[in-house]
Amino acid sequence: MTVTFRRTVPVLRVFDWAKAHAFYVTYLGCAVDWEHRFASDLPRYAQVSRGALVLHLSEHHGDGTPGTAVYVELDGVRELHAELTAKEYPYLRPGLEEDEIGLSVTLLDPFGNQIRLSQPVD
Repeated sequence: MTVTFRRTVPVLRVFDWAKAHAFYVTYLGCAVDWEHRFASDLPRYAQVSRGALVLHLSEHHGDGTPGTAVYVELDGVRELHAELTAKEYPYLRPGLEEDEIGLSVTLLDPFGNQIRLSQPVD
C-alpha cells in the first residue's frame, strides 16, 4: 500500500467557546460540524468548516499553541473581504494585502491565532 495524505486539519487552541463561536461561525461563516466533550463541565473539541476550509478548535490544555498561523489558499479573496467588512465585526477590520505570493486577508482570532486567507498569483 502506498502512503496517501488525504487532508490537513489544523488544531487551534481556543479559551472561550462563546468568543470562538462568534468569530468562526458568526463572523467567518463556518458551520459547526460536530462538538465533543467528555462531560458538560469539561473542555470542548469541535470541528468547524466552510467549504474545503476545515479547522479543529480545542479548549484542551496542550492542544495547539495560542498564536498559531494557518495559511489557506482560496479563490474570491476580494469577495470574502467585502463579506467580512460588511459584517462590521467590532474586534477586527482586516485589509487586503498584496505581495509576491498573492492577494490576502489576514484574520486574528480572539486567541491570537492567525488565519491568512490568500488567493495565489496565477
